[in-house]
Amino acid sequence: MTPIRTGRLILRNWEERDRELFYCINSDERVMEFFPFRRDRAAADAKMDEVRAWIDEDGYGFAAAEIAATGECIGFVGLSGTEDIDVLAPGTIEIGWRLAPEFWGKGYVTEAAEAWLAFGFETLGLDEIVSFAVAENHRSTAVMKRLGMRANPSADFDHPAVPGSHPHLKRHVMYRLSREDWQARKRAAR
Repeated sequence: MTPIRTGRLILRNWEERDRELFYCINSDERVMEFFPFRRDRAAADAKMDEVRAWIDEDGYGFAAAEIAATGECIGFVGLSGTEDIDVLAPGTIEIGWRLAPEFWGKGYVTEAAEAWLAFGFETLGLDEIVSFAVAENHRSTAVMKRLGMRANPSADFDHPAVPGSHPHLKRHVMYRLSREDWQARKRAAR
């Protein structure tokens, strides 16, 4: 992928130097609070290799977010297909994120997500981008709202990958943003 620059960040593909951070965000109890699993080192390394290959192939994905001034990787923000979630329509593209806790509350996710929305609507020509999270994940839904996404309660769903042993994590709320709404929001901000 061609790196995307924002005011403070570089959004890029994963590099070997990011392995420790990738493992940390996929095993940290706070980061993974709303997920039914934690990845050990081998599983995190395998997942990073998988995500990196998807980005190489598609030109986008859950890309590393790096602080431009320091070169420090802080987590990921990006767009991804949802083919593995059979309750969603084919071709659905989601925006998602995961940052190390020490970088929460600094506006990094919103900043990076705004750049990914522009990429999705302008470069990829998408008509819509969605985001979803466990209903109680108020930090993520707050970001969705800041991005101008709208709740779509009729599309809320039980995530098929969440095992029955974690019923409190099954229900996911759906947020949507159309290209038209995104463009109107951009015009209003000028």
